[in-house]
Amino acid sequence: MGNVYVLDHPLIQHKLTYIRSKNTGTKEFRELVDEVSGLMAFEITRDLPLAETTTETPVTSATTKTLSGKKLGIVPILRAGLGMVDGIINLIPAAKVGHVGLYRDPETLKPHEYYIKLPSDIEERELIVVDPMLATGGSANDAIHSLKKRGATNIKLMCLVGAPEGVELVKKEHPDVDIYLAALDEKLNDHGYIVPGLGDAGDRLFGTK
Repeated sequence: MGNVYVLDHPLIQHKLTYIRSKNTGTKEFRELVDEVSGLMAFEITRDLPLAETTTETPVTSATTKTLSGKKLGIVPILRAGLGMVDGIINLIPAAKVGHVGLYRDPETLKPHEYYIKLPSDIEERELIVVDPMLATGGSANDAIHSLKKRGATNIKLMCLVGAPEGVELVKKEHPDVDIYLAALDEKLNDHGYIVPGLGDAGDRLFGTK
């Protein structure tokens, strides 16, 4: 069953305070998201499996450990998810990066993929889907469906801030997907923004309105 984890590491919580602040400018916001993404990835990958190997040090041979499980893949949901990629790649430089872009038809409300590009061996990878905000959960839900449709079976979702509504939707639709958050906030407002939230993550990352 998918579980929800709120990562309460002091450095994550400290930096999240400045990410939330309306006084944080684009440059600082981008750098903080980058840093928090790396810290969250450190926590998420804590249980990756290891295998023993032998390494020749300058002194002698030693029994050491290397990663032995599935290869990792990072899948940002366009566009705001792009702001979380570098922080993870700095920690796991061998990870492949896919991209998923979605929009909803304003009349039918059905999701449409306008862009998707994934590693060719997606079914063999442990995927981390990233998006700063988990608000209604619609984008994350649709992105995970797109990945599963293409053979992905091992997926985690990583967001900075989540709302209960989005968490419940993803848990209902994808009970096999673990959700990792830096904060689980109070609710959504009438405009679909997370309260207290941090505003529009994409606009704050890229300096747009």
